[in-house]
Parts: sequence; C-alpha cells; structure tokens
Amino acid sequence: MNVVVTGWPRAEASAVDALAAFGVATVHEAAGRTGYLGPGIRPGWPGCRAGGTAVTALCWPGDNLMVHAAVEQCRPGDLLVVTTTSPSADGAFGELLATSLAQRGVRGLVTTGGVRDLAALADMGFPVFSAAISAQGTVKATAGAVNVPVSIGGQRVAPGDAIVADDDGVVVVPRTAVTGVLAAAAARAQKEEAARASFAAGELGLDRYGLRAVLAAQGVTYLDYESYLSKLAEL
Repeated sequence: MNVVVTGWPRAEASAVDALAAFGVATVHEAAGRTGYLGPGIRPGWPGCRAGGTAVTALCWPGDNLMVHAAVEQCRPGDLLVVTTTSPSADGAFGELLATSLAQRGVRGLVTTGGVRDLAALADMGFPVFSAAISAQGTVKATAGAVNVPVSIGGQRVAPGDAIVADDDGVVVVPRTAVTGVLAAAAARAQKEEAARASFAAGELGLDRYGLRAVLAAQGVTYLDYESYLSKLAEL
C-alpha cells in the first residue's frame, strides 16, 4: 500500500531518553532478549549512539523517494528507520538528508541499506546505523510507505516505538512496553554495578553466579597437569 500515515502515537520522550542511557546490551537483556535488529546493522563510527522514537520509511531498492516523504513526518526526538522491499545496499542517505533531518530535531538514522558522505555525517555529529556504506546513489521515482510497521532482522518496528542504538547495534522496544523495560533495565544496571564492584575486588564469576555447580552437573572435573597427561596416555 502506497501511504503516508500521520499522527502515530509516540513513546514518552523522557522514558525513551532514560532507556537510551542504559545502552543497547542492557536494554536488550531487560526486554527479555528481544528487539535486537541483528549484527548486520552497525554504527557509522566508534562511539556513535542515538535514542529516539521511530518514524519508518519503506522504500523500493535503489530509490529514496519515501525517505524524503518521511522527513516531513519527523518531529524533535524522532529517529528515522528505513528499510526496502528487497535487499539494497545503495547509498540512499547522506549529508543533505541529514541536514534536513537535523533541522527538524531528528536524532539519527537506522537503515538496512547504505549511507554515504560518512565523514561529513561524522563531522555533523548525526548518528547513522546501516548495513552498508556505499557511494552508489539512488533515484526518486517509486512510491512506498511512511509510518507503517516494518520488519528488520525478524523484529517488528512500528512508528512511535523506542529505538536505542550504539556501538553494540540497534534495539527496538515497543511503545507500550517502554515503561516496563525501563524499570527492568534500571534493576539490571544496579545488579551489574554490584557485580562490577565484586569482580574489581577479585571475586570470580564462577562463584558469584554459582557456576561451579553447573560445571559439576555437566561432568567437568579438575585435574593437575601430571594427572591430565596420564589420562591422555590412557586414551
């Protein structure tokens, strides 16, 4: 369906900001290990990170017409999520579109396609997360859709969902689940801080997490070097 949908409800901005502060790995775990868009979408440069509410664009391969249409639907705090009807690595996004989005308060881009003008994007400080970097440009000729649910890496991304992106990749949290995941992320971060302090003091993960019992249940035994050599000789 060729459509631009307007007026999608968005996740609460303050909750999305708080969620983004925890980072992708913590949010993914807090969400029950769901929502990760996969290892194929990587940050444009080290330290690149962004968090915002999704505006989606579904494009034809080699065509960024609907990216331009999506810009109009963006508001401050949004993050543009772009995918195509079939795989495409073409550079459908670059400095000029980033300038237009930045003027509207958009916080970054996530795309299953390609980006170009990477040095300029880095200089602008406009975060991009993409499956490819490509100088190959696109046309503006074929209609698609804006603000419809899309699928990326087997995950559903709907307009208004929370998107968190950093060096570890990109994760989506459904709009209606943000509050619960935020609470779980805070609890997980507190637990990790306690573990960090414990490890810094010399405790082993084997003991803190009760993993010695797991090893024993799996039949793992401890042998000194000479005993190990004897066992090998018996084989």
